[in-house]
Amino acid sequence: MGLPKKLTEQQMKFAYELVTNEGRKTATECAVDAGFAKDSARQYASKLQNPKLYPLVVKYIGELREEWQKKYEVTYEKHIAELGQIRKEALKKGAWSAAVNAEVARGKAAGLYIEQKIIRTGKLEDLTTEELESRMKKIIDDYSPILEDVPFEELSEKVREKTNQQKVEPESQSEDTESE
Repeated sequence: MGLPKKLTEQQMKFAYELVTNEGRKTATECAVDAGFAKDSARQYASKLQNPKLYPLVVKYIGELREEWQKKYEVTYEKHIAELGQIRKEALKKGAWSAAVNAEVARGKAAGLYIEQKIIRTGKLEDLTTEELESRMKKIIDDYSPILEDVPFEELSEKVREKTNQQKVEPESQSEDTESE
């Protein structure tokens, strides 16, 4: 029998739908949109992407993807020019915030800005009592506007009491299990 030498309209529509809606639609949805029956669209979508079963469809999908990548290719020059155009249009409309954002994005693309993130790791258990109290004081000072005028000493005392309770509770639990 042999393989067909030409794509059908439905197969071409499926390939186009698949490429143009990549990431927004599933292959099954693309098959339905291409005219395949809903109850068999999933099977057709799978088969049409199989190069052993439908090599012409797979080849056409590859050609379409390549065409789309060239058409919408992002190069440094295009990116900078587009951001410049966005800035210009924003300035014309008096949208200063949008213009500033576009200019900052151009600067980032050009490498004028360096984003730096510092991630610290560690456990509270590794800190000394003095370091913990210092950290607590800083947190309380930073968030004092949202606290209800509770002095640091009072909060510190409550934290100490809870810490002592937590230290005592595990010991009493282990004594209970030993006596059983």
